[in-house]
Amino acid sequence: MSELQRLVDVRADGDSWIGAASGPAGKRAFGGQFAAQALAAAWRTVDADRLPTNMQLQYLRGGDAGEETTYTVTPMFDGRTASARRVDAHHGSRLLNTSTVSFALPMRGPEHGRRDPGAQDPEALPQTGPPGPAPALPLEELDIRIVDEGTGERFVRHMWWRASVPLPDDPVLHTLIAVYVCDLYMTDAPLRVHGHSMAARTHRSGTTNWSMWFHQPVRADEWNLLETTSPAASRGRGVVTGSLIRADGVVAATHAQEGFIAEREPTAG
Repeated sequence: MSELQRLVDVRADGDSWIGAASGPAGKRAFGGQFAAQALAAAWRTVDADRLPTNMQLQYLRGGDAGEETTYTVTPMFDGRTASARRVDAHHGSRLLNTSTVSFALPMRGPEHGRRDPGAQDPEALPQTGPPGPAPALPLEELDIRIVDEGTGERFVRHMWWRASVPLPDDPVLHTLIAVYVCDLYMTDAPLRVHGHSMAARTHRSGTTNWSMWFHQPVRADEWNLLETTSPAASRGRGVVTGSLIRADGVVAATHAQEGFIAEREPTAG
């Protein structure tokens, strides 16, 4: 099993589910791992023919990367064609985040959602890795190539990514890895609009809310493009919208995040 697989999976523990720690202890846990593990836990409680349609996650407290996470899944609805679950994530008695996930049977209906990935050939781009430190991520198992374009409110981040290790042919796993990767520095976009970055640590930053809508299947071991922009920021919060686009131009998922981007208070003295 690859490290990526281990980090996004959960194991049963009575009525709860346990998600692996990423390490190192004392470092802030990666929010994308919470989202992927929460989705994994919810997915385990619905019929196999129901696929996730959307997920909304509220981050309440940060977690320790060296500590396993306990997920409690509460059934909210089970109908003829759809199900809904609430998932609460805890470290001990501390509630870290809560999410709702909706699942549904695939049904026939109108379809659209194609985007031209542009002239960029990910194979021809330099391997950049993430735009800053990521100590809790298995970067040796990810190929990440980032191209930033535009300045000010025209800033757009193009993040090409794929898993660089063999993965089993499991659609659930590929979706979980996509969720995991897409949270990588997404809150960077509203700071970049103003010439700052999360890596520079000029601002306190972190995700406070994340919504995802799942449209089409994705393969994590093939090239995918996460294209993000920031339409607005105010009062120490910034919003990011993004599309996850497969290499064939199909929009696989839509993302919206609110991030905390408050200025750091000057150090006394």
